[in-house]
Amino acid sequence: MASTSAAAGLAEDLTGPVLVDWLREHGFEVGEPLVVPDGAAVGAALRALVQVGSAVVITTGGTGLTPDDLTPEETLPLLDRQVPGLMEAIRAVGLAKTPFAALSRGYAGLAGDCLVVNLPGSPKGVMDGLGVLDPLISHICAQAQGEHHDH
Repeated sequence: MASTSAAAGLAEDLTGPVLVDWLREHGFEVGEPLVVPDGAAVGAALRALVQVGSAVVITTGGTGLTPDDLTPEETLPLLDRQVPGLMEAIRAVGLAKTPFAALSRGYAGLAGDCLVVNLPGSPKGVMDGLGVLDPLISHICAQAQGEHHDH
């Protein structure tokens, strides 16, 4: 989670535990949620997680318009290939519920064979994103690992 206040212990991480549970339900080995301040610390954490061979890294928070919402700027340089349709689908689900979903600037893509997805910091936004990812995650990871599929 990208949150300066949560990293300082001033706010509770409401989304990290949800992501950990979801990833475990999908067969991924996951440690505890990582909470870092907005900005450069997000990029450092992303690079470290990609370098250790993570199959999936999902961020929450830092995708809005405040001056310290820099998760997209920290994510984009790491991506070898973007998957814009994934974020379009996540935003579309959110837009059906709130116009504020249009303000989420997150990216999704592959950093090597690691899927990186930026989700909003709100619990509802995270649930919307996971709903989109749910039927796709296994297929995305298989393709990222080089497995071919029939059309």
